[in-house]
Amino acid sequence: MTTMQLVGAVLFGIALVHTFSTKFFEWLAHRRPDHAGLWHLLGEVEIVFGFWAMVLMLAMVALLGTHQAAAYLDSRNFTEPLFVFAIVVIAGSRPVLHLARHSVGRVAGWLPLRGGMGFYLVALSLVPLMGSLITEPAAMTLAAMMLRDRVYGKGLSTRLKYATLGVLFVNVSIGGTLTSFAAPPVLMVAAKWQWDSWFMLTHVGWKAALAVLANALVATALFRRELGALPRTEKAVDAPMPPLVLLAHGMFLTAIVVLAHHPAAFLGVLLFFVGFAQAYPKYQDERLLLREGLLVAFFLAGLVVLGGQQQWWLEALLRGMDASAVYAGATALTAITDNAALTYLGSLVQGLSDDFKYALITGAVTGGGLTVIANAPNPAGYAILRGNFKDDAIHPLGLFIAAALPTLTAILAFRLL
Repeated sequence: MTTMQLVGAVLFGIALVHTFSTKFFEWLAHRRPDHAGLWHLLGEVEIVFGFWAMVLMLAMVALLGTHQAAAYLDSRNFTEPLFVFAIVVIAGSRPVLHLARHSVGRVAGWLPLRGGMGFYLVALSLVPLMGSLITEPAAMTLAAMMLRDRVYGKGLSTRLKYATLGVLFVNVSIGGTLTSFAAPPVLMVAAKWQWDSWFMLTHVGWKAALAVLANALVATALFRRELGALPRTEKAVDAPMPPLVLLAHGMFLTAIVVLAHHPAAFLGVLLFFVGFAQAYPKYQDERLLLREGLLVAFFLAGLVVLGGQQQWWLEALLRGMDASAVYAGATALTAITDNAALTYLGSLVQGLSDDFKYALITGAVTGGGLTVIANAPNPAGYAILRGNFKDDAIHPLGLFIAAALPTLTAILAFRLL
């Protein structure tokens, strides 16, 4: 352990505490109005890791010099934050959301459930599973926006809001495991371990699909009274969408997914999309989700910078576990680290057994809903839904408790089936 590694670990710990203490800074904003803007800024969850990453870089400049600090920053891979930014902006556009709502509405219409129960069930099950094709960040964006409009904006109970958030985060985390390219923690190891989509579907995906459906069914049953009081369908308020506009947006979304590993290419597609949206503004909302996408990207980029200084203890911890212990360890560690970073570090360990690999991957995705930092798509869902909670904030403990039961369902599916 070097001095820089120790400083990085301490700052990472402070950032975790800060994540759970954002309401304190909101309180300071009311008590210290002269600097309310600064306290409000530090009270934004999406800002936390970016802020402490900046502190880390300043410390690195002081301890190691400008050249080494710049070299460290250049060595970080920011593809994932950039991809999430691009996919949030495009998946959150009105035509893509229109197509998703129509598809969910059609499937929900076939279910013999009253009120909004059918929509709720499909939004929490089918959409997360679609993340295996359109990627988890896109699935999170679409599901969160549909739930925001049809559930969160209807004045329902806080219990329902937190329970829905917990199921959504867990289901998106495990729902992307039907393929080898959609879930970030799987993508980190798929090529090295030679796990293709057929392997994922037959060894992990079908179990995840059962857990996703079980979680959605339990949540629907528990809140059937509130959900049953919602309208079964809602009148379309969007302007009619020409097929060519829907096709163009589908092509933009597909291009982003296909080019996910090539930031220069998918950012070019994103810029072209922004120009297309500006050319046909009547088919878009008042604004694209650029602010939300940038905040999420900033959050994830900060996690990339801070996480790079945690390899020394995380890798050592994983090396000290056997296949039976690594599942529990991965599930717990995922709550305080990004699960993709965790599986990447695990892939560096040589000579792993098949049981160890399975336990590491399933543990990483199992814990992906427990906190906002556990899975890359979570900050996107957080940014979209937090305005529907008291004080525009989602309490970390509330999220953890809400995600506990869905997480237990995932544990049972991956360990017993």
